[in-house]
Amino acid sequence: VTSAPVVADVQTEGKNGLVLKFGGYDFPRLEGLTDGRVPIDGCELEFVPGKIGDMNSDLFSGEQIRDVTEIGLHPFVLAYANGGFRDYSLLPIFPLRQFRQKSAFIRTDRGIAEPIDLKGKRVSTAGYSSSSLTWLRGVLKDEYGLRPEDMQWVIAQGDSSAQVAGKISQQESITPDGVPSEHGPAGLDESDLLEQGLVDACFHAAEPRAYIQGKPNIGRLFPDARLVEQDYYRRTGIFPIMHTVAIRNALVESNPWVAKAVFEGYSRAKKLDYEFMVKMGWAYSSLPWFAQELEETRALMGDNFYSYGLEENRQTLETLLRYSYDQGLASRKLSVNELFVPQSLVFSEA
Repeated sequence: VTSAPVVADVQTEGKNGLVLKFGGYDFPRLEGLTDGRVPIDGCELEFVPGKIGDMNSDLFSGEQIRDVTEIGLHPFVLAYANGGFRDYSLLPIFPLRQFRQKSAFIRTDRGIAEPIDLKGKRVSTAGYSSSSLTWLRGVLKDEYGLRPEDMQWVIAQGDSSAQVAGKISQQESITPDGVPSEHGPAGLDESDLLEQGLVDACFHAAEPRAYIQGKPNIGRLFPDARLVEQDYYRRTGIFPIMHTVAIRNALVESNPWVAKAVFEGYSRAKKLDYEFMVKMGWAYSSLPWFAQELEETRALMGDNFYSYGLEENRQTLETLLRYSYDQGLASRKLSVNELFVPQSLVFSEA
C-alpha cells in the first residue's frame, strides 16, 4: 500500500482504517485472516462466515452483505455472462480447489467399468451448473469422449450436503437446452436416488450420504481416483478451481489500493498455513501419513501448490470458461481478463 486509504461512500471507517466485511469458509489457509493474526493493510476486518450456495445467492440476488466474499467461480461466470452482473469483480485468489474425478459415484451393479459405460445411463445431481460438475463433465469429455448429452440427467429435489454447502443457488441450477434432463421425485435427494437404484450414477461435489454410509452397490467411477487425478495433473498442469474471491467494484473505485491489500492479506494467511503444515501439521492432523502426503504433493505440484495470481492460473481459468461455453451454460465464451479487477491482472505471490 503506497497511498493513504480513502474511505468509500459505501463503507465506514474504524479505528484501524476501512471497515471491510469479508467472508467465506474458515479454511486453514484463511485462518490467519479470520483469527486476526494477518491484517489487511489499511483495513479493519469483520469476518462474516457463510456457505457457498448462500453466498452465491446473497451476491447475485440478495443484500450483498460482504465487501469481499468467497464465491463459486462458475456461478460468477454465469451471472456475469448471462445476467449482466457487474457489481463485483474477481481477485485472483482461489480458496477452494479440488480435482473432480473423485466426484463421480456409481451403482456397482449396473455394468459401469469405465466412463464411456455411462453413455445412456441416468445420473443424479443436485446442482447441474455448479463449478464442480462443470469441471467434471468437461474432464470426462476431454479425457474419455463422454459428452453431457450422452447421459440422462435427473435433477434431485434435495441435496444431501446442504448442511455444509447451503441452499443451491440459481446459478448452480441451470440445465442447458439439448441435454436430456428431468426432475427427480419430491422428497428424494441425489443420494436417495442412487441408493434406491432410481439412477445409475451420481455426480456430486461432496460424497453422497449413501457412499459415506457404505451402502451396498455404491462406489466411485474411478476406484483409485487419487492416481487418476495425479496423472491428470501431471499431463495437464491443471488443478481445478472451485471458489474464488469477489470484491465490490464501488469499493475498489473509491479505494484503488484495497485490491492489492486484500490479495496480499490472503497470500500471507495461506503462507502461514503452509508453514504450519510443514512444522506441525503431522501432529495436529489425525491422518497417520499426513507428512508423507504433503511431501508427495509438493514433489508433484511444487511448494506453492495452492497458487494465487492470474498468470499462474490462466490455463486453468481458460479451461473452465471453455467448458462453460461448450456445455451450453455461458451465453458467450468469456475472456479471463474481463472477470478480474483490472489492476489484479499483474498480481503475483512473492
